Amino acid sequence: MKNIFLLKNLIILVIYCPLLTAISCSDPEESVRITSPNGKLAIQLKESKGNLYYCAEKEGNPILVDSRLGFTLSGGEAIMNNLEIVRSDSADLDETWEQPWGESRLVRNNYRELKVFLQEKSGLKRSLYIVFRVFDDGFGFRYEFPVQPNLKKFQIARENTEFRFAAPLKAWWIPAYKEVYYESLARYSRIAEMDTVCTPLTLETGDGRFLAIHEANLTNYAKMNLYPTDSLTLSTDLTPWSNGVKVYAETPCVTPWRTMIIAENINELVTSNIMLNLNEPSRIADLSWIRPGKYIGIWWSIHLGKYTWCSGERHGATTANTKAYIDFAAASGFSGVLAEGWNVGWDGDWTKNGETLDFTKAYPDFDIQLITDYAASKGVELIGHHETAGMATHYENQLDSAYTYYQKYNVHVVKTGYVNPRLNNKEFHDGQYAVNHYRKVVETAAKYHIMIDNHEPVMPTGIQRTWPNLMTQEAVRGQEYDAWSPDGGNPPDHTTIVPFLRCLAGPTDFTPGTFNFENPSMPNTRVRTTLAKQLALYVVIYSPLQMASDAPENYKGVKAFDFIKSVPVSWEKTLVPDARIGDYAIFARKNRNSENWFMGCITDENARELNINLSFLDKGATYIARIYSDGEDADWNSNPNSMIYQETEVNSSKIIPVTLAPGGGCAIELVKKK
Repeated sequence: MKNIFLLKNLIILVIYCPLLTAISCSDPEESVRITSPNGKLAIQLKESKGNLYYCAEKEGNPILVDSRLGFTLSGGEAIMNNLEIVRSDSADLDETWEQPWGESRLVRNNYRELKVFLQEKSGLKRSLYIVFRVFDDGFGFRYEFPVQPNLKKFQIARENTEFRFAAPLKAWWIPAYKEVYYESLARYSRIAEMDTVCTPLTLETGDGRFLAIHEANLTNYAKMNLYPTDSLTLSTDLTPWSNGVKVYAETPCVTPWRTMIIAENINELVTSNIMLNLNEPSRIADLSWIRPGKYIGIWWSIHLGKYTWCSGERHGATTANTKAYIDFAAASGFSGVLAEGWNVGWDGDWTKNGETLDFTKAYPDFDIQLITDYAASKGVELIGHHETAGMATHYENQLDSAYTYYQKYNVHVVKTGYVNPRLNNKEFHDGQYAVNHYRKVVETAAKYHIMIDNHEPVMPTGIQRTWPNLMTQEAVRGQEYDAWSPDGGNPPDHTTIVPFLRCLAGPTDFTPGTFNFENPSMPNTRVRTTLAKQLALYVVIYSPLQMASDAPENYKGVKAFDFIKSVPVSWEKTLVPDARIGDYAIFARKNRNSENWFMGCITDENARELNINLSFLDKGATYIARIYSDGEDADWNSNPNSMIYQETEVNSSKIIPVTLAPGGGCAIELVKKK
């Protein structure tokens, strides 16, 4: 959450290649080569005059050419540009693992691996390893610094990794550094016209293919950003410490994986699991306490100015108010109620005095014992809230006591916040310091059986596979901007881009579900969608902790709320039948706990007529389609609440025609008949 107008960062990419072989070429170059399991994607690593390069091709067509690798270390002679290939080892893996929650239940992990051992030809003779893992839909690689006598503690001044494309491309991107928290509207331009950007970064090839560059398993390292050095090349820019150092390291150590998705179509782009597969399996043995869910919160009304985070006449997080929200959550089948502003420290300018925030002391009008007991009697849990104002050290000093406090009251979900352009008024949110801080929070929370919803985070990199209590994160210009942003709120096309950019990094706490489009506190700022599109966003933008953002009174008696009550938060399977980035998107997801499917269809500012193909349904089965669509006179600007509900029988051979209003959408529940 952000009190005033603060922002955030992101990027992605893809590649092509042949078969897994290791070959040695004659001087002046040596090279090794690896291909994907299906033999279509190939990566080649080569050394030329002491410098390292890699390239990628798919079915003989080049994707990346002569892209540089390596590092510049801080201090004196510490420049690793004199390397030779000593040897290489290969391996492969084909396994399937199950997610405790997610966009799909089963994940196939099938790759070929090549580990290349390198050493400086002269001087200190330092060693560096590079490991490539090549999948059918892309690849990842990382650097490893082994234990060695001439390299122990060191500082990375620059990572020299490049992505040099074989042809000019256009990309969807948001800037790094200039707009904090990754909360920017996406741009679309050629590589040469880009700024320094964060990943994921998504590129279009012009022939229906997509590339996406990101990273996986960001651990004890700085986030990778990219900047153009010419019309074809993106170079790495690591987020620095406040003193300019990029990374403090000590052997043995490894970098995050640099990943590229190479997708034949938009469905492959969205459903790729490369990032997850490049993270380690869960370190939490007992997953029984990790439960996805839907919640409502004392939140949206605060953003609109009805309530306040601080104590006083309009304090939102009071005992009486929270109990009323609990009643509504219980009646709606929701698992939780979020109460922001419950704890001491919000009075005054908390954004500048975050060290006054106390995470074990409630305001007098918030009786946490009474509230949590009442919630338990209703089958609901309180969702905790820790706004740190970016004072990371102050928060770390209270972590154990704060989580012990919540554990006492059976609070198992905590939303964290870091509203401050710099942590401790000093460090970037995605530098090495921040990466380590966020990980400490997640690992400490796991000890107390607490799930985390992290706002103002570092960009997700698949860590939820290893720590599945890291449920969801913000890192997006979310729906809160529709309450107070001076530019009027998110434009209608924003949500037609987010699923193919930010959401590629992982679960996204966008907070859809606003039904009341009036905003008395800022009349020129509002949600720029129709009611039906608000429903569709629950399918299009994934989060295992999904919020119904509006106040309870705005849901009562509204038919559309039935969809929010029924839509799941964990899926068996996900498909993208049709989409065009920036224009429209159709998502289909199968419920993990039934034979039913849910669909979300959204458009930008333009009205659209689309045909929804249901060929993914079970052959020979009949389904009842419960359709929530825009009314004939619906328009995000003039008539957002106009909606039509209808039911009809369908099967896998049927086509559902939908008419989307400007800024509109359509949500469908497909219930399989027995």
